[in-house]
Amino acid sequence: MPTVLLALLILLSGVCFAADDKAEYSELWGKNGEKWNPSGRLPDFSYAGYRMGEVPIPSPAVKCSVKDFGAKGDGSTDDTKAFQDALKKTTGGAILIPAGKYVITDFLEIDKSNLVLRGEGPGKTALFFPKYLNDIKPNWGATTSGQKTSNYSWGGGYIVIKGSNGGKALGKIAEPAKRGEHVIVLEKACTLKKGDFIEIRQKDNPDNAMMKHLYCGQPGDMAKIPGSTRTSFVSRITAVEVAPAVRSTAGTEAGATTAGRDAGATPRTKVTLERALRSDVDPAWHAEGFEFAPRVVDSGVEELTFEFPPQLYKGHFTELGHNPALISGASHCWIRNVRVLNGESGPYLGGWFCTVSGITLDSTCTPDKTGCVGHHGITLYGTDNLAEDFTFTCKYIHDLTVEHSAGNVFHRGKGVDMCFDHHKRAPHANLFTNIDIGEGKRMYMCGGGAALGKHSGAWETFWNLRAKQPQKLWSPDFGPDMMNFVGVESREQPVLKPEGRWWEPISPARLQPQDLYEAQLMKRTKK
Repeated sequence: MPTVLLALLILLSGVCFAADDKAEYSELWGKNGEKWNPSGRLPDFSYAGYRMGEVPIPSPAVKCSVKDFGAKGDGSTDDTKAFQDALKKTTGGAILIPAGKYVITDFLEIDKSNLVLRGEGPGKTALFFPKYLNDIKPNWGATTSGQKTSNYSWGGGYIVIKGSNGGKALGKIAEPAKRGEHVIVLEKACTLKKGDFIEIRQKDNPDNAMMKHLYCGQPGDMAKIPGSTRTSFVSRITAVEVAPAVRSTAGTEAGATTAGRDAGATPRTKVTLERALRSDVDPAWHAEGFEFAPRVVDSGVEELTFEFPPQLYKGHFTELGHNPALISGASHCWIRNVRVLNGESGPYLGGWFCTVSGITLDSTCTPDKTGCVGHHGITLYGTDNLAEDFTFTCKYIHDLTVEHSAGNVFHRGKGVDMCFDHHKRAPHANLFTNIDIGEGKRMYMCGGGAALGKHSGAWETFWNLRAKQPQKLWSPDFGPDMMNFVGVESREQPVLKPEGRWWEPISPARLQPQDLYEAQLMKRTKK
């Protein structure tokens, strides 16, 4: 080896060692995940997003153009019908929206798989929405305190990707299973096989026992949500076997059973899951299994601007529906490389394994007295959804929101003065990682009605949060002790209680890995 090359390699090695010496590692993860227990307090977030992060979002070929259906894109002609006809008559592929400004005055619905609305880029293609959704289809409601407001204040969108899980019911779950375990038992035989997906649904009882579990026993006031909490958990199956039949035995104490292949007893099904259970599963919580067969997959909206008229933002609960897009009940769908200009809210995601990527929220509206220009920025209502590469150039009352949701991830984002809005109803096991929150004056600022539980549920994780000022420990009102804060600039002393609070204020610049989602995904997929 030439002397100069050898010297260069030695020099580079020295730089690498020096950089590595400055790195700091969490006691929850270690250097390469060797300290991580996926069944422990730090959940596995790697399944979030399109196809669980295992393949990139596709780019299907263009099938047609909205101009084939009469759209003008001249900024004055109402092009709504042309878009609706294109969506109705096109099956599969991408519908191109050529450069231009298209006026839209009604809902656009994507209710089938493999259909993409694609512009030529946010700087070239714009959809302009001059009306409020509430003027098109009135939808009045009220806050928990009785204030009249439009339901578009916290949901809905002009473009709706709408689906559901069409899988058939597989029956009740026969035995309790603990959080972190991988096995459930169905009451009866079924046709599941290795490689299939199963959805586990649960519904709470009026005693709110399940919600108390999702708060790790520290739920706060729950007076206004008796028995209304639901959970959904989807996993690929790694093994299926017939379990011994169980039949109640007459004459024994209540609840006693005997195992065996008794005549008339129904064989049960033992299902091994690829993923560790995100929470306890209990027959007392109406736990049921369903085939996971989503009706709408692989559809998306991309490469365009959603534009609304600039105006004075009048404040909280005055919103009437300048909302860009909603994914409702669909799976493996996306909103990609878009700009939202003057939206009262950004996108709402309410399905499974969906992604919003490369979104910019911008505004020329006059802010309210708090400096905000809208209500919700990005909201993840569903499970295992992903928001990545987001930029906020303005403030919303609630920048990033989770509510009665789980397994969602926000990563690689930045904002002006971001807040992590936990909107009560036990949002649990969500991740916020590798985010520049800007000023850092309102990280814990949250909404949500009265008596709906604490803002955050258990196992929420915050990893590598950069801000212009130090952060403090969370208050008991924000959430329970069983939460994880790692890589937060702070003057507070570390608090590392395995069964209590976890506050590990490592310098964000030195924390490795910088992005917990990416590290977990790499560890799982070996990519």
